[in-house]
Amino acid sequence: MPHTTRDCCKSILMSAAIVLSAIVVSGCESLAVPDTSSLFFPGFQKSEVFGFVAGLGTTFAAVPDLIGMFRRRSSKGINPTMAGIIGVFQIVWIYYGLLIVSRPVIAWNLLGVMINFLTVGAYLRFAKREA
Repeated sequence: MPHTTRDCCKSILMSAAIVLSAIVVSGCESLAVPDTSSLFFPGFQKSEVFGFVAGLGTTFAAVPDLIGMFRRRSSKGINPTMAGIIGVFQIVWIYYGLLIVSRPVIAWNLLGVMINFLTVGAYLRFAKREA
């Protein structure tokens, strides 16, 4: 059976998974970079700075749909179920952030909850007008 690009990708992903599993299982704590304070924000750890940057992208991914809905004044093309489910699970992430005392997890998910529930509310408002 000839090898396709898809087969090659599967092989690479399987190999990467095996290597990562071996690293995790072997307990290579020495490979971890110590989380020293950030040069740009001395009050933050490097992991928090990266957490805030990563959260920026994932939190604001829903904003273009929300803005488009307000501009069109229409609920067409919006899935409120997805926004509602994400909002509910972001509440779970907030609780997790409180448990591990992670400012980026708490801050971005609070904002994400507001964005997703605003999307659901706007959808309901526009859908009611359209009906």
